[in-house]
Amino acid sequence: MVNLKTPEQIEIMREGGKILHMILERLAKAVRPGLKTIELDALARELLVQHDAEASFLNYNGFPAALCVSINEEIVHGLPSGRILKDGDVVKLDFGVLYKGFHTDSARTVLAGPGSPKNKKLISITERALELGIEQARAGNTTGDIGHAIQSYVESEGFNVVRDLVGHGIGRSVHEEPEVLNYGESGEGIALEPGMVIAIEPMVVEGSWKITDGSDGYSYVTKDGKLAAHAEHTVAITERGPDILT
Repeated sequence: MVNLKTPEQIEIMREGGKILHMILERLAKAVRPGLKTIELDALARELLVQHDAEASFLNYNGFPAALCVSINEEIVHGLPSGRILKDGDVVKLDFGVLYKGFHTDSARTVLAGPGSPKNKKLISITERALELGIEQARAGNTTGDIGHAIQSYVESEGFNVVRDLVGHGIGRSVHEEPEVLNYGESGEGIALEPGMVIAIEPMVVEGSWKITDGSDGYSYVTKDGKLAAHAEHTVAITERGPDILT
């Protein structure tokens, strides 16, 4: 069942989303070669305390960190560790904030060091795919309209979208109905209506969209070992159009 949010609840989520955005900006700026990924998790926890908020992901399904840090062929859910970032690494930062009883979720991909034009293109395609998906997050459209916009654009640029990992509803729980696929046909899926809040999160890969489990026990990686990027926002469906909360 889809849980619709009241305007007051959406405003609470907006407050949490602002906190999330500020923290994610700080984390992205901290990414550099030579940094241990566990240091990013420590910074995320420190910033949460400063903003009187909690980590959505900590202890969620046993995940022992506040922040997901996925590198290169890792797509999502990478576990922070003593792993040291190298020049050119494609680093995905996925973070959730629990504030006043409601969750928000957002992700971005950054490079450790200057990076190559190829890797920069992968990231820019992913960011643009998110923008196009958000444009379709309107009352009267469907989740299929979002997925179709993302898939069509990504594939037109010579990349693929992951099929086995999807976006989702969000609110009092991190993951709620409906699923928000990053592929599909226009008009299919669940109808969007005011009060719905969803996390749209295209995961874009250089090669095959097939995935497998990562060695850390939490992450998912590309089956062919090629690079992946990830971008995500929490978005409210309103009468006026999509409202980005993060």
